[in-house]
Amino acid sequence: MTSTILVLTEEALQDADVSNLRTLQGEEEAEFIILVPADRNKSMLGEFFHHLSMLEFAQAFRDVAGNDADRRPEHTAADALEVSLRIAAASGLRARGYTVGDNAVEEFVRAAADEGAAQAVVITRPHAVADTLHTDWANRAQSHLGIPVLHLYSGSGFIGDS
Repeated sequence: MTSTILVLTEEALQDADVSNLRTLQGEEEAEFIILVPADRNKSMLGEFFHHLSMLEFAQAFRDVAGNDADRRPEHTAADALEVSLRIAAASGLRARGYTVGDNAVEEFVRAAADEGAAQAVVITRPHAVADTLHTDWANRAQSHLGIPVLHLYSGSGFIGDS
């Protein structure tokens, strides 16, 4: 029997992320469904506090003083999804995916129900304020899902608190 593992990521998966997903798969066959939100713009206030918490004072004020074009992601959600699927396939993972709309968590919860997901994984960069206040995607999704939600930090093996 194939289990379904749902993945919500704010950027293209990296080799370390795929390695972590392979660990989740274990010996069983699994299908990964990768969701990438179309609106991945950073919260200016959230990023400001993140930089302050990391003692990156100059970057915090550069972000506030920058224009909106500076806060747009470099690549589109479709680009991030394409890269993610290519890396997953190259690593031997069975994966498919799609981009989702404005409310990433709501669509993640809906997809988990529609796909019959056995597990859910949220992969993000660290967000000091959202992670501390438990308002990050993983915590928000966990409160609506009846399945485990693992929060991993992009490009590493570090686990977020969800």
